[in-house]
Amino acid sequence: MSASWIITLTDVHFTFATGRKVLNGVNLSLGVGEKIALLGANGAGKSSLLHCVMGLAPIQQGDISIFGRACQTENDFRTIRGRVGLLFQDSDDQLFCPTVLEDVMFGPLNLGHSRDEAREIALQVLSDLGLGGFGDRITYQLSGGEKRLVALATVLAMSPEVLLLDEPTNGLDADVEKRLIAILQSLPQSMLIISHDRDFLDQIATRFVRLENGVIVNV
Repeated sequence: MSASWIITLTDVHFTFATGRKVLNGVNLSLGVGEKIALLGANGAGKSSLLHCVMGLAPIQQGDISIFGRACQTENDFRTIRGRVGLLFQDSDDQLFCPTVLEDVMFGPLNLGHSRDEAREIALQVLSDLGLGGFGDRITYQLSGGEKRLVALATVLAMSPEVLLLDEPTNGLDADVEKRLIAILQSLPQSMLIISHDRDFLDQIATRFVRLENGVIVNV
């Protein structure tokens, strides 16, 4: 694998337990500093591809290499999850603590930061996302757009080296989406982004690919 590739998928196959196959020999490499837009129809397997990268969906065939390391077992994937941040398509899959601050602190605490350090990190990330003052808010009472930003905050608080973003603009109004675009443009991390918002992708992505019939096609 080239030293410039952070994530490489080679001939990756994935089939749901129901028997429906969505990945049928995916080949894709994410380079340092790249922001790849992953296009495709609903049900094409885009979210499944991100879950395979994280080791959340076990592949039936192929190879996944992340940071130059082959990832095959749960232990392999566990060692890289702190370095790769996944924003789930459904924010409710990401938020499980009573308050916003507790949710955003959870990642830094798991990385070994003290409570004071985790609190400082969480407050800074919330401020950066325009969510200053949200710390004591009850998570389940937030609007869909607010949950989306808090879910992103939980990812960014872990300072990942790579971002996997599944529909990051879902539920955001125009002003908040504009702020999110500015934030993502300023970040140095490599990104793999799923979105049906082409205007958003045009402002973020450096390369476009499409998942079609289970394989990656250049756009």
